Amino acid sequence: MAEPPRKRKERSGAPGTRTTPNGTVPAGGTAGASRPRPTPRERMEAGYAKAEVRNQAAREALVPLAPGERPAVVTVGAILAACVAASILITWAAGVKVNDSHPSISAALGPALIMGVLAWGMWRARYWAVVCFQAVLVFLIFAAVYALLVEATSVTGFAVTVALLAVSGTLFWLMVKAMARIQMPERMPPQ
Repeated sequence: MAEPPRKRKERSGAPGTRTTPNGTVPAGGTAGASRPRPTPRERMEAGYAKAEVRNQAAREALVPLAPGERPAVVTVGAILAACVAASILITWAAGVKVNDSHPSISAALGPALIMGVLAWGMWRARYWAVVCFQAVLVFLIFAAVYALLVEATSVTGFAVTVALLAVSGTLFWLMVKAMARIQMPERMPPQ
């Protein structure tokens, strides 16, 4: 009896092999004889092992902060937070109206105090301050995306929103490595 015609994919194997749904097997062999396929759990564990090797290499490449050292991106974040705190107080003192009314002192002091504390904490290279500032950046990123999708009605509004998204996203990304250096348990000895 003649063998039925095989599909092109099945014919592409080397001579002396046959193709099964699980892969190519030597003629006369079984699907599990050459090398068993890893189970999904084994593939997942192998992936975790590779990721842990990469993570360990990244940890070893980090240089601890010297006493009094502050990463540049954290310095930029501290200056930005201080400028925001100052601008809130200056605009309140100047009598700028928000939604046709002058905000109360508590409405101005709350955000100014929060940003001032974050500025002080980042200037001192405190981990908690960088984490909290990143939370503020995440809020700005979400607000910018919402504004792009719903609120942007002019070219100027679109450009300002894209700039806000670019600056806050870049700061957030760069602060991740700085946070890892701040969090390291030992600091470099003074030289």
